[in-house]
Amino acid sequence: QVHLVESGGGLVQPGGSLRLSCVASGSIWNIDVMAWYRQAPGKERELVAAISSDRSSKYADSVKGRFTISRDNAKKSVYLQMNSLKPEDTAVYYCNANIKSSISAPYYLAWGQGTLVTVSS
Repeated sequence: QVHLVESGGGLVQPGGSLRLSCVASGSIWNIDVMAWYRQAPGKERELVAAISSDRSSKYADSVKGRFTISRDNAKKSVYLQMNSLKPEDTAVYYCNANIKSSISAPYYLAWGQGTLVTVSS
């Protein structure tokens, strides 16, 4: 079984910064794409940023130039540096990862429990 645990959320003023972290643990043979999603109250979950195992990345238009996704394969971790935060960035942020538990197993998508980010003065 695989667990993803996020950390780093909290309350920040507009224009501030936060760094989210997500660590995977458990039976892991390989991790392919890792990503951050977010879900604001009353809205659908949306992709924020994703990064492949070769570290190529993509971003939602709403966060381009403000957020940076990175990963540490040795630590089985993915990070989201969020700068110039806006009230509309307020949401629960979730990480996910495409994980292979053994060489013969298929990839499956694992999700974390989420961490709340609140941007408010």
